[in-house]
Amino acid sequence: MDSRDCTGDSASVRDAAATWFARVQAQSLSPAEQAEFEAWRTRDASHEAEYQWLASLWSATDLLPKARLQALCELPDRAPKRRSVMAWGLAASLLLALGAGLSLQWQEPGAYNGEFSTLAGEYREVQLPDGSSIELNSRSRVKVSFEGQQRRVELEQGEVMFSVAHDTSRPFVVRAGAGQVTVTGTRFDVRRDGDQARVAVESGHVRVQGSDASGAVSLTAGLGTRVDAQGQVDAPLAVDTRALTAWRTGQLQFNDASLAQVAAEVSRYRQQPLHVTDPAVARLRLTSVFKTADTDALLKALPRILPVAINTRADGSQEIVAR
Repeated sequence: MDSRDCTGDSASVRDAAATWFARVQAQSLSPAEQAEFEAWRTRDASHEAEYQWLASLWSATDLLPKARLQALCELPDRAPKRRSVMAWGLAASLLLALGAGLSLQWQEPGAYNGEFSTLAGEYREVQLPDGSSIELNSRSRVKVSFEGQQRRVELEQGEVMFSVAHDTSRPFVVRAGAGQVTVTGTRFDVRRDGDQARVAVESGHVRVQGSDASGAVSLTAGLGTRVDAQGQVDAPLAVDTRALTAWRTGQLQFNDASLAQVAAEVSRYRQQPLHVTDPAVARLRLTSVFKTADTDALLKALPRILPVAINTRADGSQEIVAR
């Protein structure tokens, strides 16, 4: 798909949004095409608006039987209004996706599939059809699938806060790297870094499992754990869930964090990464609070707090160095 076709009049934007949406839902994007798609979304506010409208329509399709979607795909007798055109186009895209192998189990009550993501510095909250909600931190991507007696989520990258509607008959299972979290109803945060995962529980009870089911641990409110890349689950420990999930209110809270940890966290909210390569600088500690929407303020403040300076590299990224 040529991104040059994605600009221009509103009809071109709508057509481009529908094409991108169908391809995303069919999981047919290569890494290069995924990057092109993200660039298209951020190029103009109208692009994101049209894409989000399609996403909302997608969520509503669980309420429509297949026969109704087929009726929507019939060509109208006269020129329809804009939203009618888009509804027809989306219905057609959904049926084409079915033909391409995207399973939407129309006859099964409660079946649902969705995919959601955020860009650098973006926050997003999504309401799921079972009454649960998910809040996506910066640079996050999840796939949701409700089928039969189980609700499943795959956290492909980033961090998500889950508020799960209680349903003992349909467990809610989150997979993140080598870890798996199972609940029936609770509030908890899952962060994935590569194949490692961190889990923190705000309320309720969760079960965290790695590669060996016998090594699973149970967590209640105020407890957390980590699952390493080999699927080994750490023993539960007390965590500050308010600080860990401060991103939900637009804050970065650091409590005696190393500059290595600070740089890694701040990089999640910036277009270019923040580097710290000097081991001595990386070990310096920081306790402070900053806004996720203004990480430049953190960079300006660091030299006044610690014996460091901020250098800009040739590629435009920045590095914390000794002063």
